[in-house]
Amino acid sequence: MPHTISNPKIHEGRNLKRFREILGIKQDFLAFELGGDWNQQKISLLEQRERIDADILEQVSAILKIPAEAIRNFNEEQAINIISNNTFDNCAQPASVFYNSTIHPVEKIIQLHEEKIALYERMLKEKDEMMERLERLMTSR
Repeated sequence: MPHTISNPKIHEGRNLKRFREILGIKQDFLAFELGGDWNQQKISLLEQRERIDADILEQVSAILKIPAEAIRNFNEEQAINIISNNTFDNCAQPASVFYNSTIHPVEKIIQLHEEKIALYERMLKEKDEMMERLERLMTSR
């Protein structure tokens, strides 16, 4: 079986394990999905391999629903560098990052109270109209 061509710093088996764990998939489940001659121990051995055969990697990536290239090319050192280069130093974040609410709770309570009063007034008006209809109906009989 042909091996994939990969960066020597990338360990495909370890990458497979990371993606499997991130997705919450157990080795037993992966073995079951791969077929009858697979078991948990074989998955464990597969995850220890630096390089994984291309056809097996394609099957595993289909089960995990991630591209095989993600497993082949994931480099932990590069990911750490990207994360560390994109962090803020000494809380030098602009103030606009923080949520600044423009809703004042007291104003919101007053608004809700006014809406409740309007609702009661509409209900009273409808009640009065219904009472008039009932009185007309009773007097017409």
